[in-house]
Amino acid sequence: MTRPRVIYVDDDLELTRIVQSSLEDEGFEVLTANDGESGLELILIEACDVVILDVMMPGLTGWEITKHLRTKPAFAKLPIVMLTGIGERMNEMTAPLYGASAHLDKPFDLEDLIEVLQQLTASDGASEEE
Repeated sequence: MTRPRVIYVDDDLELTRIVQSSLEDEGFEVLTANDGESGLELILIEACDVVILDVMMPGLTGWEITKHLRTKPAFAKLPIVMLTGIGERMNEMTAPLYGASAHLDKPFDLEDLIEVLQQLTASDGASEEE
């Protein structure tokens, strides 16, 4: 069985290292980028099972990346998790508007992120009936 591939885009370098290490310990393959433009480029070039996006980043925001991806048929169903410190109510309202599959507020518990990723990658293909 192949490891689920995650692309994680966040401008917080320390948090990126911590999350990448934790996810790899849980069996995920993790590719990272540290700004919106390189993150979008990575997503468009590298196949992945799920994307984690910080909302507030230099250049393109997580919202802009999600909105762009949702206009492309190849990425219409790609699971996207939004991470942000803008506030719980704001994240709860905006993440679904832009097409995110799930959202977590910063600071978040790594266990919660791992659980969300496991759910999103486990359901991939599981709902196919034929």
